[in-house]
Amino acid sequence: MDNGVDSADLRLAQRLSDLRQQQGWSLEALAQQTGISRATLSRVERAETSPTASLLNKLCAAYGLTMSRLLSEVEDEPPELLHREQQTVWVDRASGFHRRSVSPPAALYKAEFIEGTLEAGAVIAYDAPSIHALEHHLWLLEGRLELTLEARTFQLEPGDCLRYRLFGASKFHAPGPEPAHYTLVICRP
Repeated sequence: MDNGVDSADLRLAQRLSDLRQQQGWSLEALAQQTGISRATLSRVERAETSPTASLLNKLCAAYGLTMSRLLSEVEDEPPELLHREQQTVWVDRASGFHRRSVSPPAALYKAEFIEGTLEAGAVIAYDAPSIHALEHHLWLLEGRLELTLEARTFQLEPGDCLRYRLFGASKFHAPGPEPAHYTLVICRP
Protein backbone atom coordinates (compact mmCIF):
# COMPACT_ATOMS: atom_id res chain seq x y z
CA MET A 1 0.00 0.00 0.00
CA ASP A 2 1.92 3.06 -1.20
CA ASN A 3 -0.46 5.98 -1.02
CA GLY A 4 2.00 8.47 0.43
CA VAL A 5 1.92 6.85 3.88
CA ASP A 6 5.35 6.60 5.49
CA SER A 7 6.56 3.41 7.14
CA ALA A 8 6.29 4.85 10.67
CA ASP A 9 2.57 5.55 10.10
CA LEU A 10 2.10 2.02 8.78
CA ARG A 11 3.87 0.52 11.83
CA LEU A 12 1.78 2.68 14.17
CA ALA A 13 -1.44 1.61 12.44
CA GLN A 14 -0.43 -2.05 12.74
CA ARG A 15 0.52 -1.67 16.42
CA LEU A 16 -2.85 -0.05 17.20
CA SER A 17 -4.64 -2.89 15.46
CA ASP A 18 -2.53 -5.46 17.33
CA LEU A 19 -3.24 -3.81 20.71
CA ARG A 20 -6.99 -3.89 20.09
CA GLN A 21 -6.90 -7.52 19.02
CA GLN A 22 -4.74 -8.50 22.02
CA GLN A 23 -7.46 -7.08 24.27
CA GLY A 24 -10.05 -9.09 22.37
CA TRP A 25 -11.96 -5.91 21.54
CA SER A 26 -13.99 -5.25 18.42
CA LEU A 27 -13.80 -1.84 16.77
CA GLU A 28 -17.25 -1.16 18.22
CA ALA A 29 -16.10 -2.02 21.77
CA LEU A 30 -13.06 0.24 21.45
CA ALA A 31 -15.24 3.02 20.01
CA GLN A 32 -17.54 2.82 23.04
CA GLN A 33 -14.60 2.86 25.45
CA THR A 34 -12.78 5.81 23.83
CA GLY A 35 -15.55 7.92 22.33
CA ILE A 36 -13.82 7.67 18.93
CA SER A 37 -16.07 6.64 16.06
CA ARG A 38 -15.75 3.10 14.74
CA ALA A 39 -15.12 4.48 11.24
CA THR A 40 -12.25 6.68 12.46
CA LEU A 41 -10.70 3.78 14.37
CA SER A 42 -10.91 1.62 11.26
CA ARG A 43 -9.26 4.30 9.07
CA VAL A 44 -6.48 4.79 11.65
CA GLU A 45 -5.80 1.04 11.87
CA ARG A 46 -5.60 0.84 8.06
CA ALA A 47 -3.26 3.89 7.94
CA GLU A 48 -5.79 5.77 5.82
CA THR A 49 -5.61 8.71 8.22
CA SER A 50 -2.98 9.85 10.69
CA PRO A 51 -4.23 10.06 14.29
CA THR A 52 -4.24 13.40 16.09
CA ALA A 53 -2.53 13.84 19.47
CA SER A 54 -5.94 13.90 21.18
CA LEU A 55 -7.06 10.70 19.48
CA LEU A 56 -3.79 8.92 20.31
CA ASN A 57 -4.13 9.99 23.94
CA LYS A 58 -7.61 8.41 24.13
CA LEU A 59 -6.26 5.18 22.65
CA CYS A 60 -3.28 5.21 25.02
CA ALA A 61 -5.64 5.64 27.97
CA ALA A 62 -7.64 2.61 26.82
CA TYR A 63 -4.46 0.52 26.54
CA GLY A 64 -2.76 1.91 29.68
CA LEU A 65 0.24 3.29 27.77
CA THR A 66 1.90 6.69 27.57
CA MET A 67 1.93 8.19 24.09
CA SER A 68 5.72 7.98 24.05
CA ARG A 69 5.64 4.31 25.00
CA LEU A 70 3.18 3.58 22.19
CA LEU A 71 5.29 5.49 19.67
CA SER A 72 8.46 3.77 20.90
CA GLU A 73 6.84 0.37 20.38
CA VAL A 74 6.85 0.97 16.64
CA GLU A 75 10.59 1.67 16.74
CA ASP A 76 13.54 -0.58 17.52
CA GLU A 77 14.92 -0.62 21.09
CA PRO A 78 16.88 2.64 21.28
CA PRO A 79 20.65 2.57 21.76
CA GLU A 80 22.31 4.23 24.76
CA LEU A 81 23.38 7.17 22.58
CA LEU A 82 20.65 8.49 20.35
CA HIS A 83 21.88 11.11 17.87
CA ARG A 84 19.42 13.84 16.88
CA GLU A 85 18.87 12.35 13.43
CA GLN A 86 17.90 9.03 15.07
CA GLN A 87 15.24 10.57 17.32
CA THR A 88 11.66 9.98 16.29
CA VAL A 89 9.64 13.06 15.38
CA TRP A 90 5.87 12.80 15.27
CA VAL A 91 3.80 15.62 13.79
CA ASP A 92 0.11 16.25 14.39
CA ARG A 93 -0.60 18.42 11.36
CA ALA A 94 -4.16 19.11 12.50
CA SER A 95 -3.02 20.86 15.68
CA GLY A 96 0.43 22.13 14.71
CA PHE A 97 2.15 19.96 17.33
CA HIS A 98 5.66 18.57 16.77
CA ARG A 99 6.94 15.97 19.24
CA ARG A 100 10.55 14.75 19.27
CA SER A 101 11.30 11.71 21.39
CA VAL A 102 14.76 12.77 22.64
CA SER A 103 15.11 9.83 25.04
CA PRO A 104 12.29 7.42 24.29
CA PRO A 105 10.85 5.04 26.85
CA ALA A 106 12.78 1.82 27.27
CA ALA A 107 12.25 -1.27 29.37
CA LEU A 108 15.08 -0.51 31.81
CA TYR A 109 14.24 3.17 32.41
CA LYS A 110 11.28 4.91 34.04
CA ALA A 111 11.75 8.38 32.52
CA GLU A 112 11.44 9.67 28.99
CA PHE A 113 12.53 13.03 27.61
CA ILE A 114 10.46 14.85 24.98
CA GLU A 115 10.95 18.06 23.01
CA GLY A 116 7.71 19.69 21.94
CA THR A 117 6.80 22.59 19.70
CA LEU A 118 3.27 23.93 19.50
CA GLU A 119 2.63 26.44 16.71
CA ALA A 120 1.36 29.90 17.70
CA GLY A 121 -2.38 29.81 18.30
CA ALA A 122 -2.49 26.02 18.48
CA VAL A 123 -4.40 24.13 21.17
CA ILE A 124 -4.15 20.47 22.17
CA ALA A 125 -6.66 19.12 24.67
CA TYR A 126 -6.62 15.73 26.36
CA ASP A 127 -9.68 14.37 28.19
CA ALA A 128 -7.65 12.25 30.61
CA PRO A 129 -4.07 11.12 31.16
CA SER A 130 -2.98 7.88 29.55
CA ILE A 131 -1.66 6.77 32.95
CA HIS A 132 -3.21 8.13 36.16
CA ALA A 133 -0.90 10.35 38.29
CA LEU A 134 1.94 10.27 35.75
CA GLU A 135 4.77 12.60 36.83
CA HIS A 136 5.66 15.47 34.42
CA HIS A 137 8.36 18.16 34.42
CA LEU A 138 7.79 20.77 31.67
CA TRP A 139 10.47 23.41 30.97
CA LEU A 140 9.47 26.17 28.53
CA LEU A 141 12.40 27.22 26.33
CA GLU A 142 10.81 29.74 23.94
CA GLY A 143 7.45 31.39 23.39
CA ARG A 144 4.55 31.36 25.82
CA LEU A 145 2.45 28.44 26.96
CA GLU A 146 -0.86 28.26 28.79
CA LEU A 147 -1.19 24.85 30.40
CA THR A 148 -4.52 23.94 31.97
CA LEU A 149 -4.55 21.00 34.37
CA GLU A 150 -8.15 20.20 35.21
CA ALA A 151 -9.44 23.60 36.49
CA ARG A 152 -6.06 25.34 37.05
CA THR A 153 -4.35 27.33 34.29
CA PHE A 154 -0.64 28.11 34.41
CA GLN A 155 0.97 30.87 32.31
CA LEU A 156 4.52 29.87 31.41
CA GLU A 157 7.23 32.19 30.11
CA PRO A 158 10.66 31.13 28.77
CA GLY A 159 12.72 29.52 31.53
CA ASP A 160 9.70 28.56 33.66
CA CYS A 161 9.43 24.95 34.81
CA LEU A 162 6.16 23.35 35.89
CA ARG A 163 6.15 19.98 37.63
CA TYR A 164 2.93 18.11 38.15
CA ARG A 165 1.17 14.78 38.36
CA LEU A 166 -1.64 14.44 35.86
CA PHE A 167 -4.96 13.20 37.22
CA GLY A 168 -7.53 14.60 34.78
CA ALA A 169 -8.04 16.69 31.67
CA SER A 170 -5.24 18.89 30.34
CA LYS A 171 -4.94 21.54 27.64
CA PHE A 172 -1.85 23.06 26.01
CA HIS A 173 -2.27 26.45 24.30
CA ALA A 174 0.45 28.49 22.59
CA PRO A 175 -1.07 32.00 22.61
CA GLY A 176 1.70 33.36 20.38
CA PRO A 177 2.89 35.38 18.69
CA GLU A 178 5.65 32.75 18.38
CA PRO A 179 5.50 28.96 18.82
CA ALA A 180 5.88 27.44 22.29
CA HIS A 181 9.03 25.31 22.42
CA TYR A 182 9.54 23.16 25.51
CA THR A 183 11.08 20.04 26.95
CA LEU A 184 9.12 17.54 28.96
CA VAL A 185 10.34 14.75 31.22
CA ILE A 186 7.75 12.07 32.01
CA CYS A 187 8.40 9.53 34.77
CA ARG A 188 6.45 6.30 35.06
CA PRO A 189 5.55 5.08 38.55
